[in-house]
Amino acid sequence: MMRVEVQPETKKKRILNQFNIVKDRPILNQIDDRLAKTPLKYFTEFLEKNILSSITNNTVEDVLGRFYGEFIRYSGGDGQSLGVVLTPSHITELFCDLVEIKPTDIIFDPCCGTGAFLIAAMHKMLKEAKPADEDKIKKDQIFGIEVREDMFSIATTNMILRGDGKSNLICDNFLKRSVKDLRKDNYTVGFMNPPYSQAKGKDTAHLSEIHFIKHLLDGMAEEGRCVVIVPQSTMIGKRKEDRQAKKQILKEHTLEGVITLNKETFYGVGTNPCIAVFTAHKAHSKKKYCKFINFEDDGFEINKHIGLVETERAKERKAHLLDCWLHDAPAESKFMVKTQIKDTDEWLHSFYYFNDEIPKEEDFEKVMADYLSFEFDMITHSRGYLFVEDDEDENGA
Repeated sequence: MMRVEVQPETKKKRILNQFNIVKDRPILNQIDDRLAKTPLKYFTEFLEKNILSSITNNTVEDVLGRFYGEFIRYSGGDGQSLGVVLTPSHITELFCDLVEIKPTDIIFDPCCGTGAFLIAAMHKMLKEAKPADEDKIKKDQIFGIEVREDMFSIATTNMILRGDGKSNLICDNFLKRSVKDLRKDNYTVGFMNPPYSQAKGKDTAHLSEIHFIKHLLDGMAEEGRCVVIVPQSTMIGKRKEDRQAKKQILKEHTLEGVITLNKETFYGVGTNPCIAVFTAHKAHSKKKYCKFINFEDDGFEINKHIGLVETERAKERKAHLLDCWLHDAPAESKFMVKTQIKDTDEWLHSFYYFNDEIPKEEDFEKVMADYLSFEFDMITHSRGYLFVEDDEDENGA
C-alpha cells in the first residue's frame, strides 16, 4: 500500500484499518512447523502465484467480489439482511453492452459494492481505448460510492490492483449527496445494483429501489445512460411513494426498456430481478415505444454444487437479446414487446404481453408455482405490502 498513490491519506488509513486483522492476528504471523513459514506468508505466496495475475491483467472477473460473496454466504454474515446482493460477472458485462460503452465515457456506480460494475466498465473501455488514453480512463473516468466500509475497502483494493492508483471511490451515503454535487463530474454512464428491501414502512420509504434510481438519474449528465438491476417489484410501484417516484421519473427522464432476467440470477438469494435502462434529463415522450424483454431463458442453469453456470446456449441467447435491443431485430412477442407506457403501468414484459395460446394444465401449475414462490420471496423480504389491496395500502394498513 505504501507504494501506491492513494489520496487523500485518510482514505489510505481507512483501507488499511480494514486489514488490521491480518497484521494483528498472532496465529497468522507465527511460524507454523508444518509450513516452515508463517500462514500469512504461505497464503500470500499462494495468492500471488495463483490469483494475483487474474486481477492485475485487467480481467473482467471481480475475483475479490466473488471471494467476499462466498465468505458472506458461508460465514452467516449480514449481507442479505442489509440488502447486499452482489452482481454476477455476466450481468456486469451485459450492462456495458446494453449502453455500448465507449472509451470516452465517464462511469459512475453510486452503490459500487466490491466494484464489479466499475471493473467491467474499465475492462471494456481499456479494450477499445488507444494506449495513450489508458491512464486517463483509470484515473479520471471511473467513479464510485459505497456506504459500507468493508466493501469500500475491497472496491478500492480492486481498483488499485488494476492500476487505478487515484481511485475515485468514496465511502459515503449516496442518497445524502446533493444532485448539484453529483452533477459536477458529468457522468455519462450510470450503473447500479442498489440495496434491496430497505423500505419497510413510511419512515424508510425513501430507501426503496425506485428512489435510488431517481437520485441516480437526477445526478447524471444530460442524456446520460443509466442501467440498473433491481427486483421486479420495483417496476410495479405498489406503494404511494413509489408511484409518485415513477411519475416523476417519466416527467424528467426517459425509460428505454426493461429486461426480465432469469429467476436464478442471484442464486440462493431469492430475488426475481430485472434490468431497467434509462436516459437522463430527457422527458419521456408519450409517443415513445419502450422495449420489454423476457430474458428468463438466458442460457444459464443451476448446478447443484456450483450455483449458476453458463451453458453452450448462453452466447447465442445474449446475441439475440442484443440484436433486439440495439438493432431492432424482429422477435416474437413472448420474447419482446414494444409499446407506449404510462407511469401507472407495471414496467415489465409480463404486464404488456398478451398470450393468445390456450394454456395446458401443466402451464397453469407452473404459473401457480411461480406465483407462490414469488409471493413467499416477497413476504420473506419485507415486501408483503405488494399483496395488500390499494385502498388498504393508502390507509396505511
